[in-house]
Amino acid sequence: MIACIVVATTLVTAFGSSKKAGDALSVLAPVGRLVPASPPRPQIVAVHGALRIQLPVAQAALTAIGYHATSDGAVGLQPVGRRGNEGFLSHLFHRVFGGGHSGVVYYQLGGGPGPPTASLDVGAATGTDVYAPVDGTVVGLTDYVVSGRVFGVRIDVQPTNAPSMVVSVAPVHPDPSLTVGSSLAASRSKIGSVVDLSGVERLALARYTRDAGNHVSIVVRPSPGAQLALP
Repeated sequence: MIACIVVATTLVTAFGSSKKAGDALSVLAPVGRLVPASPPRPQIVAVHGALRIQLPVAQAALTAIGYHATSDGAVGLQPVGRRGNEGFLSHLFHRVFGGGHSGVVYYQLGGGPGPPTASLDVGAATGTDVYAPVDGTVVGLTDYVVSGRVFGVRIDVQPTNAPSMVVSVAPVHPDPSLTVGSSLAASRSKIGSVVDLSGVERLALARYTRDAGNHVSIVVRPSPGAQLALP
């Protein structure tokens, strides 16, 4: 049975209050049409200890990547790539001493309590296929509710190489074959498609894309069992 989770929209910093034009853009997918369905090439976009988070959408479908804080117990992720909106001194340091230029471009989205890289937002057009970001097993399917309406689900995955953690992906229209207990292969197992939240939220990622900024968010938390085991 699918449980239900209510999203407190005033606390989610992935949602911006306004959109600004003229900001730097990453390499974007074509606007107004879906990229032909295909799995992404394996590409690590974030890490946490031994856990490797793979890009969950095809590279050609990616519109932007952003990070923001969240106060729901998620751990901070280490981005793999270069920050596109870094400050002048950081930019100068990287130019002089090198480093920070491999991987995808990502953006820091707003502030708030918690680690500033706790939520990884991967932008793609509505309906884009979403694939598992890690090898693992589905341990939860929870309704994703905004303003009293259900917008897909949150998919919780127990990673094979980090069983004390839970990787959550949301919001996603789940693949019909997906159930609790399903085994997933990173970059190969389709778990669903991108949901359209643009009608109910102003999405902060839109500042760096040419579209409404729809995306899936990936967060990593200690599993409930691991938390109970702590002294």
